Amino acid sequence: MRILGAATITMESLVMGFALLVAMDSHSSSVLALGAVLAISMILCAGMMKKKSGWIFGTLLQICMIAYGFVVPMMFFMGALFAGLWATAYFVGKKGEA
Repeated sequence: MRILGAATITMESLVMGFALLVAMDSHSSSVLALGAVLAISMILCAGMMKKKSGWIFGTLLQICMIAYGFVVPMMFFMGALFAGLWATAYFVGKKGEA
């Protein structure tokens, strides 16, 4: 559960970094800073997967990534895709540990 969740959120941070490159051309620096904070927070969250607070923080980051779709519209799709992977990591990981 922990490894699958950490891998999912780490890959998500890479996707957020690529979204920053797309947003760089037409958006303000505050929107770019918000995206950078999200990407760094996702990397930090990957290290917090041992505790339940890591999963709660990761879920909040999933919502923020979907909301970043207002800046880069493709992030609506990518955020939903990663949210599905996040839920799968949680539920399948619980079954794997049991």
